[in-house]
This record gives sequence, structure tokens and C-alpha cells, in this order.
Amino acid sequence: MTGHSCAARLLFVVAAVFFATTPARGEDAFKAFKQLNGTSKMPKLNAFSPNLGQTAPAQSTMKNVVLEARLTSDSDPMQQGLSWRVFSPIPGADGKLPLLASAEGGSADFQLEPGDYFVNVSFGRAGVTKKLSVPREGNVDKQVLVLDAGGVLLNAVSGSDTRIPAKELKFDIYSAEVQADGERGLVVEDVKPDSIVRLGSGTYHVVSEYGSVNAVVRADIKVEAGKLTEATIQHRAAQINFKLVSEAGGEAIADTAWSILASSGDIVAESVSAFPVMVLAEGEYTAIARNKDKIYQKDFTVEAGHNVDVELLLTK
Repeated sequence: MTGHSCAARLLFVVAAVFFATTPARGEDAFKAFKQLNGTSKMPKLNAFSPNLGQTAPAQSTMKNVVLEARLTSDSDPMQQGLSWRVFSPIPGADGKLPLLASAEGGSADFQLEPGDYFVNVSFGRAGVTKKLSVPREGNVDKQVLVLDAGGVLLNAVSGSDTRIPAKELKFDIYSAEVQADGERGLVVEDVKPDSIVRLGSGTYHVVSEYGSVNAVVRADIKVEAGKLTEATIQHRAAQINFKLVSEAGGEAIADTAWSILASSGDIVAESVSAFPVMVLAEGEYTAIARNKDKIYQKDFTVEAGHNVDVELLLTK
């Protein structure tokens, strides 16, 4: 982690919103996310038998299987946003478990022949799989799967409270655990601000990028089952506009090549433009402009949340 990112801090606007205990707020947040559109309850689907390739018996032995999912063991059944999959437990020729049936929405009903199955339900990046045995005699009890899932909504500011344009922001979400190779597993990439990401409960490592140069902040965020965590990350950075001019406040001179150096002397950004715009982490920098075989330079300081112009004066 760089010194710039260490200076950043994580602000929890609303640490957790209970989906179960405050359904109006939780449901409103979920409905705002386009992937959650769906019917509240799926109709019964066509029957599937684990005895693939065999002729169906003359008298149906199919059983009605009702499936529902909950965010937590004591929350209400979910009404939308679910993806159901029913698999045969016997791998196919490709080594994968054959998909027998699927449904989207809330609770689901399946008509299944007696036998064993694997049932999977997913809610965004959260999911759970359960083995299901359908008996030959008697009814099948309603199957309840607990997702142990919640959600996170991310945003960021520059400085104390300067809003950052959404097009300048992106978030990547990684697992908190570091793998043997020293890397973290990528969970979701290129998350846009104000988008709800549905995740299994646990701690995640979030990387926020403001612009494309060096304004990067890392933070660990905890997702709790049945809750929506809203987090605002604070970037210690600003947007800087560069110009090579013949006089103070004049027009930018075209065909100018730019190099931006950090206080260490390392080049952090380059551009060929009359009026380049860059987002830089706070600190000390040197701007170098090259135009018609002449070189101009100027030292400047970036302060978090203060977007400014840096002008280099063309001298003879």
C-alpha cells in the first residue's frame, strides 16, 4: 500500500441496513438494482427424471418440490433476484453435472421423479448448494436454503466531501484472503458507483481507482448476512488540468508532450495533448512540457479535493 493510499480513510455512510427488520429500505435498495427484476414466484416447471434416457413410467411418480431461499435463517423468504438450478448427481461425458431444470425469480416449484439431485440457488455472487433426495413414497417437505448473504453499495469522494464523477470511478472487489502466490482472488471487477453487489457474508478487500494514474485506495469491508452495507471511500487526490501558455491565462499551445514526475523522480503519467487532464494523488510533482524542441517545467503540489489548473509559461 502506498503512502497516498495509507492516508485515505474509509467512511461508512450507513454501516448496515437490515433487509429483514426494515424491509421497505432493503427492498427499495434491491429493486434499484436492475438484475433483481423478476417474478415473485415461478410457476411449476416441466418434470425431470434422474433416469436419463429411460422411458417414463406409465403412471407418474413425480413429486412436487417447493424451494425457497432466505438471506438468513430467521428472515422472510426472498421474492425476487434468485436463480435456481437443479443438477443430476451423475456426471456427464464431459465430467460436469447435467443441468436438469432452472428457474428465475423468487420461490420455485419443480416436478421431479424420485431420486437424488443437487439444488443450487444463487443471489448475485452469493450462493448455496444442497443435496435433495426425492422419496418414492410420501410428500417432499418444503426445502429452505439459507444464503447467508448481504449486499454492499460503494461510492467515493475526493478530499472531505467533493463528489467524484461516476465515469472517473471504478471498484474491484477481492477476497480478503491472500493466496499462495501472494495475490487475492478477484470476486467482482469494474463495479460502478451506487451499484448494489450481492455477496456472501464475510470480509472483502475493495480497491477503488479514481482516474487512471495513481489515485488508488484499498479498504477491507465486512458484509453481514441480511444487511446492506453502504461505504464511501475517501480519496486523497484531485483533478489537475495542464496547459502550456504564452501568457498567464492564455490559450493552451497544441502539439505539446507532457511528463508528470513524482517527488521521487519517477514518471507517473505522460500525454501528448494541448490540455491534458489527470487525476493525481496528493503530493509533490514536477510537470515537464516539450514543444518544438524546447523543454519547460514547473513544480506543483496536489491537495486532496482541490481541482486546479497548472500553467507552464512559454518563455523565449
